[in-house]
Amino acid sequence: MKKSNYPVAFSHIGITVPDMKKAVKFYGEVMGWYIIMQPSTVKKEKKTAIGQMCIDVFGDDWEEFEIAHMATSDGIGIELFSFPQGQKEAPQFNPFNTGLFHFCIQDPDIETLVARIVSLGGKQRMPIREYYPNDKPYKMCYVEDPFGIVFEIYTHSYELTYSSGAYKN
Repeated sequence: MKKSNYPVAFSHIGITVPDMKKAVKFYGEVMGWYIIMQPSTVKKEKKTAIGQMCIDVFGDDWEEFEIAHMATSDGIGIELFSFPQGQKEAPQFNPFNTGLFHFCIQDPDIETLVARIVSLGGKQRMPIREYYPNDKPYKMCYVEDPFGIVFEIYTHSYELTYSSGAYKN
């Protein structure tokens, strides 16, 4: 087996939401993410590939759920799930525990995006901050969607923000 050491691409992220219609509307209107597969229902059934795959992933403690697929401007997938038996409360924000605690999006007009998030039911968790005040125009902010899912916004790419030379000593 040939050893390969190259950076793999990020394909998509799965987000569980309490209300599929509201989530598709929020992410579409606020982020401009577009639908690549309309919301649909997946049933627990072994006779279909998707049904069997979901049994493999989720086990047997479900009967059906809603799913929709959206995409970002750079082709990253957003896979939305809504389970009728799932908890509908916002998840507890606890970045100190092991696991995924946020994702990050990028928009050079961070002020307008944060205002749109808040105007459509989300929350701004902190002031918009500059990484390198008076030196470089890089900004960031943590926010929540209307469901309590925490995410971050950058004004510049991850590579540009953290690459060699980005910090001024």
